[in-house]
Amino acid sequence: MTVSMKVMVEDTGSEHLALGKEHGLSLYVETPQSTFVFDCGASGLAWRNAAFMRADLKKVGFAVISHSHYDHAGGFPALREYVSPSSVYIGHGFWQEKFAFAPEGNKYTYLGAGFSAEDLKEWNIKACEVGELTKLDDSAWLMGNFPRNEAMETIPERFVCGEDKHRDDFQDEICLVLREGDGVAVVTGCSHPGILNMVTAVHKRLGLPVYSVVGGTHLKEADAERIDKTLAELHRMGLKRMALCHCSGDAVRSRLEQDTAAGCVLSTGDMLEF
Repeated sequence: MTVSMKVMVEDTGSEHLALGKEHGLSLYVETPQSTFVFDCGASGLAWRNAAFMRADLKKVGFAVISHSHYDHAGGFPALREYVSPSSVYIGHGFWQEKFAFAPEGNKYTYLGAGFSAEDLKEWNIKACEVGELTKLDDSAWLMGNFPRNEAMETIPERFVCGEDKHRDDFQDEICLVLREGDGVAVVTGCSHPGILNMVTAVHKRLGLPVYSVVGGTHLKEADAERIDKTLAELHRMGLKRMALCHCSGDAVRSRLEQDTAAGCVLSTGDMLEF
């Protein structure tokens, strides 16, 4: 029973020079029972790349958006030019507007999805809110509401949300879990709640070993000590593969490029099988 994933867009390009890249993430996922997209990139570039990658968007039944930052959600409206998804899976608090705060000049930069709950109703697309565990099919689950137990996994203060622009704790972030042999793979958008917090929660809720971590880990703003401890702890937890990209950061990319036994770096156009 094979599960496959194609990286339709990511921050970096690959050997396939016809594919466009942008700051964002979008994955095309096929299980024996479902075809869907996990995250939508920033602009709709992912859907234009899909044609070059033989990713049939007409087969897409639904979308999953890891959180409501523009680089994961902004491309969703453009998906409707290719397919009419019946539903989109989101986390609790997805509709709070998101911003980045810059103390210099006391300014805010809008980082939100760019569409609303009212838009979904107009488009006749159902919003499905994910709690602790939502089963998609026999090979795929979604999870949210992650406990925050790792003291070092902090969120930068510049991320704020809501009308009052309070500090964002990313309660809306969800992850995808795919069956991998007798264990699972955890697929993340940005891991704002902390990749160790998320992997630990997946293991506890499903009672299965986590063999792979795929996607963004938002370690680009972490210091070397946190990166060292995070990678070491993931290996201690029994990971066999890390395939990281997007917001994982240059330091993590360099580590994986130098030590391919630890994992690999994903770029636009790459494909994984589980």
